Amino acid sequence: MAEGDYSAGKNTYREGNRFYASLVGLSNVAGRTIYVVALRGCYMPVPGDIAIGKVIDLRLGGWIMDINAPYAAILPTSEAFGRMFNSRKDEMTDFLDVGDLVVAKVVAFDRTRDPVLTIRESGLGKISEGHIVKINPTKIPRVIGRRGSMIGLLQKETGCHITIGQNGLILVSGKNPEDEAAAIRAIHTIEQEAHTTGLTDKIAQLLKEKKVIEH
Repeated sequence: MAEGDYSAGKNTYREGNRFYASLVGLSNVAGRTIYVVALRGCYMPVPGDIAIGKVIDLRLGGWIMDINAPYAAILPTSEAFGRMFNSRKDEMTDFLDVGDLVVAKVVAFDRTRDPVLTIRESGLGKISEGHIVKINPTKIPRVIGRRGSMIGLLQKETGCHITIGQNGLILVSGKNPEDEAAAIRAIHTIEQEAHTTGLTDKIAQLLKEKKVIEH
């Protein structure tokens, strides 16, 4: 519960001059907006989200993707080839096949249609290297940290490139298995201790201790 001159954000509601959480989670303030990050929950797609998905089926109009949500998503051929699909010249399985993983962006979704994805932007597309880490989607904000502090720390201390999917899937790609393993352990620690304070400092210490042991 909070009081004051604020506005109710995600997972909060207002009664008079008091604000309450609508679910169990971590309270945060952004400017004059109070919001709560849920400790548990499933991923609900939002246009603009980056999501890591897996091809589970093919249709004439595109690929059906599992994005760790209650709804399967579609990646239209036009959002992959960048043009209309030509069945005479194009072979969908040469581009993406069942089982392939991709980094995509949600471009459309509402309760009347399944999520629509694109990979026609920089940094998106088929995943060819690295490891996928799966965590509860509600813990993703903690992996990112305030103003990107936590993800910045992880990348700096491990040397890994980390791509975060808002759907709870994270791609970790490093120069060697040891760096990747360190980043993955840190991510799981963040998930397990997302409710604690001073987490960024704790992760920094853990990663520094790893370097000392290695050297």
